[in-house]
Amino acid sequence: MDCPRPPSRGLPHSAHWGSFFARRDGDRLVLTPHPEDPAPSPILGNFTDALDHKARIRRPMVRRGWIEAGPGRRERDFRDDLVAVGWDEVLDRLASEIGRVRTSFGPQAIYGGSYGWASAGRFHHAQSQIHRFFNVACGGYVRSVNSYSAGASSVILPHVLGPFENLSRRNVTWEQIADHTDFVLAFGGMPLKNSMIASGGITRHIEPDAMWRAAARGCAFWSVSPLRDDMPDDARPHWLPIRPGTDVALMLGIARTLIAENLHDQAFLDRYCVGFDRFAAYLGGKEDGTVKDAEWAAAITGVDAGTIREVACRLVGGRSLVTVAHALQRAQYGEQPVWMAAVLAAMVGQIGLPGGGYNYALGAMGHTGRRVNAVPIPTMPQGSNGVMDFIPVARIADMLLGPGTPFEYNGQTLAYPDIRLIYWAGGNPFHHHQDLNRLRRAFPQVDTIICQDSAWTPMARFADIVLPATMSLERDDIGAAATDPRLIVMKRIAEPVGEARDDFEIFRGLAQRMGCETAFTEGRTAPQWLEHLYEPTREALAAQGHPAPSFAEFWKSGEIPLPSAPDDGGLLRAFRADPERNALPTPSGRIEIFCETIAGFGYDDCPGHPAWLPATEQPDAFAPLTLIANQPATRLHSQLDFGAYSQSAKRHGREVVRLNPQYAAERGIADGDLVRIFNGRGACLAAARLSDGVMPGVANLSTGAWYDPVEDDSDQPLCRHGNPNVVTRDIGTSRLAQGSCGQVTTVQCARYEEEPSPISAYDPPRAASELP
Repeated sequence: MDCPRPPSRGLPHSAHWGSFFARRDGDRLVLTPHPEDPAPSPILGNFTDALDHKARIRRPMVRRGWIEAGPGRRERDFRDDLVAVGWDEVLDRLASEIGRVRTSFGPQAIYGGSYGWASAGRFHHAQSQIHRFFNVACGGYVRSVNSYSAGASSVILPHVLGPFENLSRRNVTWEQIADHTDFVLAFGGMPLKNSMIASGGITRHIEPDAMWRAAARGCAFWSVSPLRDDMPDDARPHWLPIRPGTDVALMLGIARTLIAENLHDQAFLDRYCVGFDRFAAYLGGKEDGTVKDAEWAAAITGVDAGTIREVACRLVGGRSLVTVAHALQRAQYGEQPVWMAAVLAAMVGQIGLPGGGYNYALGAMGHTGRRVNAVPIPTMPQGSNGVMDFIPVARIADMLLGPGTPFEYNGQTLAYPDIRLIYWAGGNPFHHHQDLNRLRRAFPQVDTIICQDSAWTPMARFADIVLPATMSLERDDIGAAATDPRLIVMKRIAEPVGEARDDFEIFRGLAQRMGCETAFTEGRTAPQWLEHLYEPTREALAAQGHPAPSFAEFWKSGEIPLPSAPDDGGLLRAFRADPERNALPTPSGRIEIFCETIAGFGYDDCPGHPAWLPATEQPDAFAPLTLIANQPATRLHSQLDFGAYSQSAKRHGREVVRLNPQYAAERGIADGDLVRIFNGRGACLAAARLSDGVMPGVANLSTGAWYDPVEDDSDQPLCRHGNPNVVTRDIGTSRLAQGSCGQVTTVQCARYEEEPSPISAYDPPRAASELP
């Protein structure tokens, strides 16, 4: 079981972007990627200088106004107003405050949604720890549902095709694509920077090789996107530029072409689908008098009609696969492209075939396109939440600004709860959320904000109580993901910085003060929990006849292999083989091209079949550019934005916005110029980079730069660092899903002629920097 490892390689560990070995070398960390990883993620480079960075939180701190005036709804900002306190004092104060809110207002006044990826590790998982604590200590909390990444798709897909996970992760694999697929039509592309990431960890990054092998065999990859690099060179891709937000119109034009040329698979539609006739009538203009043909689509999308007809022919000319990136549904009416792409694949008739049909979000993360494990992975139990109230995750500002206000969601009419206390652990809403100036107005509506994190994120700077948590590198844990065939020992590489404590230890201390320590810990220490969580995996390995080492053997070896389930195509393959015995978990048991359930909700922003619904915000004279706020290539969301690799991609310390040279020349913007990006919601600075890989009329500013406002007492302070969410819209995708619309917005861009103030995003509050 033991694998000889040279001592110079260090100790095993894992992150969301890869498994590795690490050792300290003075004040820096030396990392070696896992030897079996053919394409390690360069994001590992963000660890090299992170452990002792000035951005680390070293001591508990409390906002002075909260200490002096007590809990209450008051204005807050990012100015220095924090004082250091000891652990005993801060835990005493915090336990008292949680108890006050629980007793006076009930657990339904506590928001513990605490969205964020936090660190890899199955035990020291911030979301599991905080949820477990509130379930034990308070009987529950107000939770959030869905995600900022897939808020629309996770709601629409179960209505029309099946569960999100089945369609995203247990469907078409990269093995199938390499061996079988002839044509991949990827709406939103398949950028490798996204598939470098997998929640929980990833041992082997297989995507580049699979794309290369498929392309070498003759598979054609077509990327439909305003950005050329949304498909890697390994795929030898054909770039099909499209006006942002018009993908549904293109899909409709392709679908109408399939019908007009009698290329659609009527037999498949008859046997496996419901509602095609009503949808076909819409395509033909019987509902609105507009035929959705190739010429109609060309006028909207900028893709010429001949190319649209070529795509239709390619889809039926061999084994074809239609994919949709998360990006398309992170916009107003984001349910539509997810649904329409599935309908397009159904019309081609290849759903359920190896390497064919439809796969939602293939390439969006490292979880997709892989075989799932045949044994369970360690999972921290969270207990039972007795509070029924919840919000779609992207509606937090709506909740805080409008307690008691009714809202519609997935056929229900609900009401926003009245929140008094927010506890955030391992996340940064000033990255994930939209319209940050509105979010700033929302957070002061609560009595107390707690942030538990390893670094001075904007959320930590805005909180009333700040608790320093360890990084994963400073604690022992187990790394695992349901689609990665390795269980990784995550050994502590360094001692905790300052007075930082593990999340488990922080919550144990709170539970002790609230009289529920035994219920929270179950009498186990952190090492005992690791062994306890490992046991179900070991038992499953033994039951299946695989090597099942003891925990001590596992810990000594550094990793063990996990068996993979067969590459059987999952739910859709079974459905194709026998639609009666393996009916889909939709209302009809079939693919719902027209959905009576959704139609019955009466939503004009999500009708009963896929439809072209133009966004209500369009480019105009004031905001002529469409800004695409996509995922960054140098970090996971905003994690470790201060890290060396993230910093290497900035210019003069600021985030980079990519502009088409034609647009830049018209406005006198040169490569490297500092520019101001603005609209009616706010403004930020960024450094211009000119690229013909960005369509004319488009600007590309990736998310993740830590929000760094110039505090000038205005309602819309300038973010000097380059966070695009100061200008994005805080609206729901539709009344069905209420997902995030953070991917696209309209802006103006101009040279910034003033002397910019220096970046302060990573500077600790003055009181913290003065501590020994």
